[in-house]
Amino acid sequence: MYYVIRTVLISCFYDVTAELQLAEAVALINTIQDWTVVDKIILSTKNADQLFIFGKGNFQLLTDRIIDSPHVSAVFVNVERLSLRTKKEFEDAWGVEVFDRYSVVLHIFRRNAQTKEAKLQIALAEIPILRANVRNEVDQMDQQRGGSRYIMGSGETFMEVQLRLLKEKELKIRRALEKLKQKRSLLRRQRKKREFPIISVMGYTNCGKTTLIKALTGDSGLQPQDRLFATLDITAHAGFLPSRLTVLYVDTIGFLSQLPHDLIASFSATLEDVACSDIIVHVRDISHPETSLQKESVLSVLRNLSLPTQLLESILEVHNKVDLVDSYHSTEPDTIAVSALLGYGLDNLKEEIERAVLKRTGKNILTIQVNLSGPQLSWLYKEATVLEMDVNPEDGTASVEVIISNSVLGRYKRQFPLSRCSSMGKKNPD
Repeated sequence: MYYVIRTVLISCFYDVTAELQLAEAVALINTIQDWTVVDKIILSTKNADQLFIFGKGNFQLLTDRIIDSPHVSAVFVNVERLSLRTKKEFEDAWGVEVFDRYSVVLHIFRRNAQTKEAKLQIALAEIPILRANVRNEVDQMDQQRGGSRYIMGSGETFMEVQLRLLKEKELKIRRALEKLKQKRSLLRRQRKKREFPIISVMGYTNCGKTTLIKALTGDSGLQPQDRLFATLDITAHAGFLPSRLTVLYVDTIGFLSQLPHDLIASFSATLEDVACSDIIVHVRDISHPETSLQKESVLSVLRNLSLPTQLLESILEVHNKVDLVDSYHSTEPDTIAVSALLGYGLDNLKEEIERAVLKRTGKNILTIQVNLSGPQLSWLYKEATVLEMDVNPEDGTASVEVIISNSVLGRYKRQFPLSRCSSMGKKNPD
């Protein structure tokens, strides 16, 4: 069982309330099977870089409280990283294992990883911890035995050998990730060649992203789970907009306030897919008491990903779980209210996504005159999105309304130079 200590800190992304951080700390522990929160407390701290981040009074309070609780088997100090020295001091004083936010989140990631890429990215995130452990272990041995020791015949100290092996392991992981990155890049090029619009669905962890994608696509293979970081791998799911235009919804890793920087860096290859999106759908759990702070956390991470300005400006903000809010009324402009679980607001959301996709991708809605005895109609069904068709039986022609990109339209005109095109019907939004 795990005892949660709540500390009041400045987040690496923004200032967060003590209550939000405490609730997230509890949620993190509850995510892990067989881990249970038996007590929790909010305390002020000193600089997290100091040896003792608590004042003497608070430290003694904690020590007495933990020692008087024999059922406690570990302590979670909810700061991003504890130095190894601080961690050891706490463990010596309290007699139980001590975890920080980095080690807890990494443990959750390790348990939830399914694909080879996710497991490699987690292994990469573990390297800094292993490297610090080696230095700490060598420091302790040197204090006990005195001086650095060399491995016989190698000319290297024990620490140098261990650090070299870790470096070699890191390079091996990075090479494997680079191969997977190239494979992912190939898949992106194939998608681009087929001109499927890409919609990245992002949001704070447990905001309902996967549930929303399942509702938009009808993909029965998606199994949303009510736990933090249930999604660690980017997955793409095909769906149709009201015009029957095919799009790909990309499910991404959820964000968390004070998500350790090394973990974000390790998953940077995965998040590269976001930069290749046409639009971003930002899903918010509007029922959460700290939904505004969660929004700022997500936007801060997105800004730090160096995404194209046009992409950041194309973000559609979706207020999910409105069914859990009494008399919901948005005070924020340009937001879309939905309940992914109940299906409320999905038609409106699809229309907004379609409007944004047409604007962002430069696709045109045109009416094309085709000869029904020729191959034009089947070509359009294969290469474009046919909206509707008005047949003229007198001359064997039809007026076909389509959504078509400039590149596909160019190919059509080259292949069928006598066919007439016009911008009758719906217009591409400005």
